[in-house]
Amino acid sequence: MPTQLDATRAYTKRFDTVLAYIETHLDGDLSVEALSGVANFSKFHFHRQFAAYVGMPVARFVQLMRLRQAARRLASREFCAVLDAAFEAGFDSPEAFSRAFKRAFGMAPSAFREHPNWEVWSATFVVPYLSRKLTMQVQIVDFSPTRVAALEHRGAIGLVNESVRRFIDWRKQSGQSPVASSRTFGIPRNNPDTTPADAFRFDICGEIHEPVAANDYGIRELAIPGGRCAVVRHTGSTDHVGETIYPIYRDWLPSSGEELRDHPLFFHYLSVFPETPQDQWQTDIYIPLV
Repeated sequence: MPTQLDATRAYTKRFDTVLAYIETHLDGDLSVEALSGVANFSKFHFHRQFAAYVGMPVARFVQLMRLRQAARRLASREFCAVLDAAFEAGFDSPEAFSRAFKRAFGMAPSAFREHPNWEVWSATFVVPYLSRKLTMQVQIVDFSPTRVAALEHRGAIGLVNESVRRFIDWRKQSGQSPVASSRTFGIPRNNPDTTPADAFRFDICGEIHEPVAANDYGIRELAIPGGRCAVVRHTGSTDHVGETIYPIYRDWLPSSGEELRDHPLFFHYLSVFPETPQDQWQTDIYIPLV
């Protein structure tokens, strides 16, 4: 005989199927009729069940997911016109899209495209289901002290890739920290969303097991200290890593009973470009704890 736990799992699986369908069909028919069919629920009950599970009505959730996708495109390095973003998000006109975007996130899409502010985004883009799902994925680990070779990037975050290429050149030329057998890290020394571009600092790091040899690349040795860390995985381009970072501070940390250690968060890059497409990148975010 099926247990209550079995029933709950089946119910969760059906809604997770619907949510995955929405994520991959944002340019398609996402009406209540279509989605209730995906969930195999009656249309009569689906709307209420969806709102209870996700925390908001289905139409509102779909609109936010489309606006979220539009924001990602607007903030991407390839130019994206507001008109194109509006139509791709399922709006009949750029005016309606702009009103919805500003109402949801407090700024016009054109302003967001010029100066993407993921901190403001995180404060306003609150979907109970997504926050619950993310905080369930947080793990507490003991990170071992790690020696790294580091190149400090100074300047706008949009120019980090130029420094990355310089670091890769050092790796190839020196033979130290080979990418195939050494972990790659990044340490943001300040928040790019709140720091003037010329004041932004970011350490590009590769694991080492011997002293850094003298070089003309500006590479120096650092140590990432060991200790307890909260870890959560971000999937997709690191241009949007703030979407994963901010909910940890906003939703998970206040209720966790944990305290932050006096060390910046850092990234462990699990994927290699261009072998792995950007939308499939995986990055572990480490937040040091006391």
